[in-house]
Amino acid sequence: MIPRRTRKAVNQINVVPYIDVMLVLLVIFMVTAPFINPTQVELPSIGKSAEAPQAPLEVVIRIDGGLMLRDRGTDEEGEIVTESGLEMAIRARQRAAPKQAVVISADKSVRYESVMRVMDTLQSLGVARVGLLVKPAQP
Repeated sequence: MIPRRTRKAVNQINVVPYIDVMLVLLVIFMVTAPFINPTQVELPSIGKSAEAPQAPLEVVIRIDGGLMLRDRGTDEEGEIVTESGLEMAIRARQRAAPKQAVVISADKSVRYESVMRVMDTLQSLGVARVGLLVKPAQP
């Protein structure tokens, strides 16, 4: 009787065919890459504005609740106004320059209600651009 050998299962994966395929793909990509033209991106352009942007009006809310209106485009100190006086002054300035922005600067200890009252007043007057003025943090 002829002794039979038992076959052992191969427990390794043959990766040579995978390497061959990857090398062929690499060569194909290297050969075709110079023929591909990158597309040019057409960026949109904007027209120049006919007028320079106007410096905003600044409404200062002091710690005691008083209001001051200052035009940041001029070097004047500003005028102390009441809430009704603020309405009249903003309305007059908005008639002259309807696109002029208004920024609110308040002391950090001013109550939130005071700032919201001024914002409500500006919104009721139809001011299109309202912002809050803050001091950048020191590193």
